[in-house]
Amino acid sequence: MSNLSKEESFLFGHDTIQYIQHAAATGLYDIRGLGAKRHLPSFDDLLFLAGSASRYPLEGYREKCTTTTVLGTRFAKKPIELKIPITIAGMSFGSLSANVKEALGAAATELGTSTTTGDGGMTPEERASSKTLVYQCLPSRYGFNPDDVRRADAIELVIGQGAKPGGGGMLLGQKITARVAKMRTLPAGVDQRSACRHPDWTGPDDLTIKVQELRELTDWQIPIYIKIGATRVFNDVKLAVHAGADVVVVDGMQGGTAATQKVFIEHVGVPTLVAVQQAVAALEEMNMKDKVQLIVSGGIRSGADVAKALALGADAVSIGQGVLFALGCNSSTWVNHEGQHVNASEEYAKLGTMPGFCHHCHTGKCPVGVTTQDEILEQRLIPEVGARRVKNYFKTLNMELTTIARACGKSNVHHLEREDLVALTVESAAMARLPLAGTNWIPGYTAI
Repeated sequence: MSNLSKEESFLFGHDTIQYIQHAAATGLYDIRGLGAKRHLPSFDDLLFLAGSASRYPLEGYREKCTTTTVLGTRFAKKPIELKIPITIAGMSFGSLSANVKEALGAAATELGTSTTTGDGGMTPEERASSKTLVYQCLPSRYGFNPDDVRRADAIELVIGQGAKPGGGGMLLGQKITARVAKMRTLPAGVDQRSACRHPDWTGPDDLTIKVQELRELTDWQIPIYIKIGATRVFNDVKLAVHAGADVVVVDGMQGGTAATQKVFIEHVGVPTLVAVQQAVAALEEMNMKDKVQLIVSGGIRSGADVAKALALGADAVSIGQGVLFALGCNSSTWVNHEGQHVNASEEYAKLGTMPGFCHHCHTGKCPVGVTTQDEILEQRLIPEVGARRVKNYFKTLNMELTTIARACGKSNVHHLEREDLVALTVESAAMARLPLAGTNWIPGYTAI
């Protein structure tokens, strides 16, 4: 047999053939959770230029590096002050268990940062455990309660999500328990697919009216965020600012979701690296940089990612998938009430996957109790244990962030700047508008 007879087609490889045959057999598209699996330009394609002779670094043990972050200074009477520029993204009760939501609130409180409700409303556990809680207002209006809005510390008006910009939310019937159904005014056990745009919004002027309504509801006390899924970022950020946002949240396509069509996750939107650059450019053109704060989300994993986002012009980042992994998502074991690690490999196998590869959040059968409403499985996530793990994760990110900032000679992480960065590839240089390492060339913007 010749080598040619074993050669896989690039355009019609094994995965593509399998996709076509599955579509032909069932007439259905794939739905899954988490984010894009394809290779995309990312923060890994950027490097910092630390201090040496021409710049001097700060001593980590003797010289302070500030991480305090203030959000919502434009119009809100009570802006949010956080100890760190790392926040927890919106993930709903329904997508996540009540135990997880409680754990996230407790972790955020200990860290001095914020967490976000997600779709479906505010749970008493989450409000009780969260010192600083951002309340999401989504197109679905599931669980939306004006009294809860008044109890929030900020509002996030969601226009789109990075994993599925232009698409509505999904929550499959197996995760819609009696409690979830009551909060969302839905029938239990029936698949939910929410609207892709707000029912009272047909254009930018309506967005302005909606922001004003939320301002009046909260007496101008708390910040209003507007969150967009990264596509036409430059213009979308401008419209969000024009509508009166205190904070703009830009979610790149590396962001995750509980469930959506695979075609959305892999083929719609732009990478976070592009999104942050375009968002900052829009704010700068409007002379609103530092007046309107920018939060970047979508595939933020490490302290290096946080530092690079801030250097590119973000004021803070928001993390979803990384938080899930910190809680134990894709771990081979879960911890019981006796502190013992219980093997979950067999349950991953029942889902047709294994630890490290699972994306079955939509099934409600999470072996480690994170993305489930099953009354037995959800007990596998002990709130105290989950809170401790998320706290450790964020502390590590913050230490890495300040380590990099000091190495670049910064006494405040918000002093990181574009001049501290170079790009490793032509693609990342063009997307981030940074010079290619070892040159002054920004592809598409400067001459070679």
